[in-house]
Amino acid sequence: MRSVPRLVIGAPHGRSGKTTVTLGLVASLANGRGLTVQPFKKGPDFIDPGWLSRVAGRECRNLDGFLMSRETILASFLTHSAGADIGVVEGAMGLYDGVDLQGSGSTAEIAKILKAPVILVVDCTRMTRSVAAMVLGFLHFDPQVKIAGVVLNKVARPRHEAMLRSALETYCGVPVLGTVPKGEKLLIPDRHLGLVPVAESDELAQKIREIGRAARQYLDLEGIWEAAAAAPPLAGERLAFENPGAVNDLKIGIFKDRAFTFYYPENLEALAAGGAKIVVIDSLGDAFLPDVDALYLGGGFPEVFAAALEANESLRSAVKEAVQGGLPVYAECGGLMYLARKLHWRGKTYKMSGALPFDVVLTEKPQGHGYEVVQVTGENPFFPLGTTIKAHEFHHSRVVNLDREKVGFAFRVLRGWGIDGQNDGLVYKNVLAAYAHIHALAVPEWARWLIERARQQ
Repeated sequence: MRSVPRLVIGAPHGRSGKTTVTLGLVASLANGRGLTVQPFKKGPDFIDPGWLSRVAGRECRNLDGFLMSRETILASFLTHSAGADIGVVEGAMGLYDGVDLQGSGSTAEIAKILKAPVILVVDCTRMTRSVAAMVLGFLHFDPQVKIAGVVLNKVARPRHEAMLRSALETYCGVPVLGTVPKGEKLLIPDRHLGLVPVAESDELAQKIREIGRAARQYLDLEGIWEAAAAAPPLAGERLAFENPGAVNDLKIGIFKDRAFTFYYPENLEALAAGGAKIVVIDSLGDAFLPDVDALYLGGGFPEVFAAALEANESLRSAVKEAVQGGLPVYAECGGLMYLARKLHWRGKTYKMSGALPFDVVLTEKPQGHGYEVVQVTGENPFFPLGTTIKAHEFHHSRVVNLDREKVGFAFRVLRGWGIDGQNDGLVYKNVLAAYAHIHALAVPEWARWLIERARQQ
């Protein structure tokens, strides 16, 4: 049994201000109070965890009820909150929104698994007394979910705040643990996949400082801490990545820079536990491909940096040559785009590596968004036939001009879209490139299969 102060930050619906409040709370506790804060993010998102990691100074971890079992979620929380003073979980979408009518995979489900109190962030735009009716519904919808307080967001003026507080005090009996006024300074830049990744610019760090100062001014930190400290003890096992005994006998290269930032920390940790040394490659600045036994190309925003990627002709050529020579390459989404011949975006065309026979086109609307379930039906370098994989996809790009005589498909799509609504996972020589993002806690064999292929090759 472990006593871990903890909170889940939820909301009635998306874009209520959860991320801003969570960032502010983590910043105020970590920087203002000197506490060690372990951040978590509900769902498969990459961008919010990047911001939370930057603020907390600790890697944010994803907790996902669709991809992971209840036992895995609890084990991940216990493992990564060890040594921290408090665990803070940022929710996603509305508190009770899940993949089905029962709310499977919802933020509320995560809160129940962790026995964590919930702070409800309410967007109070054009609302006064109705806030009580809304909060009452959330208080009583699921008796197993404990809503410990409310943060009022986008409050117009003192009179507006007074009316909101009176309504909640009179009808709900739930404490108001913060009031955040409207203000542009509390907004974070975003683009087509959500927030702008924090790694893209040091100037974005100024936003973090502004949000932290606002949190200290507008949040009831004492009340929030009391709610977190009241969480009951937790019992459960911790995570343990398989380690066959090999230590750094392989080198796996990853593109990790401003263009490619989407890597779950558990994926890299699983590779390291299996005996691989991670070699970081800057796709924008490194002229040559280092001596590696395999490549793992994660996602990101290659379209935003397409001109710089095109300008690095020597690295593009080196990757293409390595692919032709049989180097094992596992690529996800943005990595798939880099392996294409050309990238078309907003009326311009950019050369990519040309390692695989297709082009990609960026569109204004998502081409695949949500959870993806695939079955391995085609021969490929990494996954055994018949394996069913739960994953996640979110892409505005689509594959065009594909030479189907030169490539195969590893995956049949059971849920989601993938490359064409029926297939995902392009296979060419020792390359597998898919829109599916895999989390090592959802597919624990993934790292072992990738390492085995690198050793064989």
